[in-house]
Amino acid sequence: MDYAAPSALIRIGNEDLDSGSGGTYDHYNPVSGEVQATIPLAGKAEIDRAVEKAAAVAGEWRRTRPEVRREILNKLAVLIRENAGEFARLAAIDGGTTLPAGTGMAMLAAEWFAYYAGWPDKLGGELLSTFDTRGEFAYTTPEPYGVVGIIITWNGPIISIGMKVAPALAAGNCIVVKPAELTPFASDYFMTLARQAGVPDGVLSIMPGDVSAGEALVAHPKVEMISFTGGPIAARRILVACAEQMKPAVLELGGKSASLLFPDCDVDAACARAVQWSIGIMAGQGCALPTRLIVHESIHDEVVEKLKAIASAYKVGDPFEEGVAVGPVINAAAADRIMGMLDRVRSEGSGKIVMGGQRCGGALAGKNFIEPTIITDVDPDSEIAQIEVFGPVLIVQKFADEDEAVRLANATQYGLAAYIQSNDVKRVHRLAERLKAGGVYVNGAVQINPHTPFGGLGVSGYGKEGGRAGIDEFLRYKTIAIA
Repeated sequence: MDYAAPSALIRIGNEDLDSGSGGTYDHYNPVSGEVQATIPLAGKAEIDRAVEKAAAVAGEWRRTRPEVRREILNKLAVLIRENAGEFARLAAIDGGTTLPAGTGMAMLAAEWFAYYAGWPDKLGGELLSTFDTRGEFAYTTPEPYGVVGIIITWNGPIISIGMKVAPALAAGNCIVVKPAELTPFASDYFMTLARQAGVPDGVLSIMPGDVSAGEALVAHPKVEMISFTGGPIAARRILVACAEQMKPAVLELGGKSASLLFPDCDVDAACARAVQWSIGIMAGQGCALPTRLIVHESIHDEVVEKLKAIASAYKVGDPFEEGVAVGPVINAAAADRIMGMLDRVRSEGSGKIVMGGQRCGGALAGKNFIEPTIITDVDPDSEIAQIEVFGPVLIVQKFADEDEAVRLANATQYGLAAYIQSNDVKRVHRLAERLKAGGVYVNGAVQINPHTPFGGLGVSGYGKEGGRAGIDEFLRYKTIAIA
């Protein structure tokens, strides 16, 4: 177990600061709960310095040849891939992510950088007409915003960096990133690799900080757009601040995603995915995870027994231990919040906890470990069916026909992802059109491939990350018309 505490500094371009006006943050070991590092936090003063530095070099970076940007992004992809093991170690230290999951997230982030490395020399506008009826020659050209503020949440920071930083750099923007103070180490290490890859001084800054640092970044008049991953409460505050300056924002928020399971699918494979994607991956702490399994009534009882058998085999514990599938939740406050929700299920009778539902005992007692939990007979209007749990909890509901399945799936304010488990192609197309979600994923399809747009609607936010749509978010198109 390599819990050696790394460092995390305030990184303003190529300048490192070991103190900041935001004070300090004590980082707690996610397993033991003991303080393992004290990190400096950026405040308004450091945010202002980073933005001003970015603004000073924005014109030069914008004019940098596309092939140079491509080469830098390709180098970053290679470096992230070569150091995936270190990112996995840091993910375990940051937030208790298991080593296989941490490795997978780093490899996926590398793919995002490799994908967007191919875009800088392919960005073009549109030739509207060689000679229109007004006697004008008109065309459009894409331009970067200049300075972009990026705020990422604590779960999977290297994934968020790939999804946001890669397209923003490819588009020619300078970037100030504010990672969450809860998980600072992976972002700090990424900055080390970015320098090795040749990102110029001032083009990228990494500024660990709390809410006040994020507020300073959003409010700065030289920050011309915001990309944010987090929850709807913080997003509303960001939108209020952006409205003062008519500043655009991309918001990737939470989810309460449903997976519809039909008898004609590979039921065993669907059940394995259901447990892995709601309990195994980051202990359920992911925004697009299918945490509601909606099962056809003819196989409901069979599926529940399969789910219980699969989840019972999951080892819970220290993410550095061999064979551990479920690590801790991020901190004691999260564990208390999750247990409060489960206690209300019991007291209100809004569902039947058929597995788990308690804190782990034994050697894990008193720490941030929650038992893998499965809940059936859930009231569709209850808190547990409507509110994101962000813990190792899977709820199972049953349906009689497609109309009821769609009604249950669409019965929340969220709209990030939806899932279908069926081998009936006609059914898949029918349901995909009806499901309220930014993306629909069938029979194990991956949500956040770099070439496919990802993003939600409703309380899940708006805007896209991935594909051409993802880089277009970091560009604005100008029309030039010549009489």
